[in-house]
Amino acid sequence: MCDHHDPMHHGPARSRRTFLKASLPVAAASLLGPLAFGPLTSVAYGAALTAAQRDKMTPDEIIAHMKKGNQRFQRGERQNHDFLAQQRATAKGQHPAAVLLSCIDSRAPAETVMDLGIGDIFNSRVAGNIANDDILGSMEFACAVAGAKVVLVMGHTACGAIKGAIDNAELGNLTALLAKIRPAIPATSYTGDRSSKNAAFVDAVARTNVQLTVADIRKRSPVLADLEKKGRIKIAGSLYDLQTGAVTFYA
Repeated sequence: MCDHHDPMHHGPARSRRTFLKASLPVAAASLLGPLAFGPLTSVAYGAALTAAQRDKMTPDEIIAHMKKGNQRFQRGERQNHDFLAQQRATAKGQHPAAVLLSCIDSRAPAETVMDLGIGDIFNSRVAGNIANDDILGSMEFACAVAGAKVVLVMGHTACGAIKGAIDNAELGNLTALLAKIRPAIPATSYTGDRSSKNAAFVDAVARTNVQLTVADIRKRSPVLADLEKKGRIKIAGSLYDLQTGAVTFYA
């Protein structure tokens, strides 16, 4: 899917259709799709998300744009990203709309599967998408200091870290990491084979692990919990399906 031919690649040069155009209602954008925004008047304006654009959006609107980006990805479409222009536009500053916590799995790159560009999101990656102290601190910086409005945990199907936790695998520092995932196993309600060889059970544990991580973020970060309570941010979970390319959101 990532190698799908880009129908816009050979078309007229256009400046980037930004991650979001806050000047238009999300409802209208959902009806008209990415082309509703049209070409922007300057690369400097259109290449990267600005503070003004980000600040006008609600957390729910940001999640809605992530969903739309994933829908484009599933259809084999994408925006005409000018990554060089994005790199230049963000060199002196950044205004990401969200911070993601995702797995290190090479098949689950968040920016790609949600059709995002440079400067759109912060992305923390660790096997099994668990929240440790350093990641929590990074999230607090992203939201309380840099202004991101969404904290999204993204797990994925067929996760090797989940399988390792189920199998009680031990290997150096990985042993302690898998121990942080293991509470999701007894917390998962499942009738049938509860082994790592059962793909359905592995995915069920992955969903539980996402939910527990979301709860853990709220519990262990009073900073983020307070921002969410005030409505300034939203903390949500999601699961990426390696087979279909779909991201299911639990918001």
